[in-house]
Amino acid sequence: MASAIRTFVTFESDKFNSSEAKDYFINPCCYGDDVCKWLIGELKAASVECDVEPGQEDFGWYFNFAVGEAKYCFVCGFRPAEGEDPAVWVAWVERSVGFFASIFGARDKNVGADGPRAIHQALASCPDITNIRWHFKKDFDSGKEEVGAEAPES
Repeated sequence: MASAIRTFVTFESDKFNSSEAKDYFINPCCYGDDVCKWLIGELKAASVECDVEPGQEDFGWYFNFAVGEAKYCFVCGFRPAEGEDPAVWVAWVERSVGFFASIFGARDKNVGADGPRAIHQALASCPDITNIRWHFKKDFDSGKEEVGAEAPES
């Protein structure tokens, strides 16, 4: 059954580092630590429980947060401009589950509206962040970014 909530988000912003590789990056293009740190601060200011610091993947960064009883993970990376396509931040909200549940695809299941909504409120509140587009995972994975919406529940 497809999720009724869009969980993938793309947005544009020059507010965050997307050109200077840091010595602590796993890979030179592993941008997004400052995006996650900023979002952690915004979510905490809205009384959302979050990790203190983001963690690093080989392509970007992530952090865990909880809205009510639901635990989520925000994962973020950067896609540089290519041809006529602008540079965008690409991120998604998934359920924060254990190792075995993750193996069986539980990260993509039962994502409630509250997790993406909390992320959207933080992103939309910043004038330095533009062109916020929310996508269904299936559409995003199929390259159908043009069918994105302005909010996760649109």
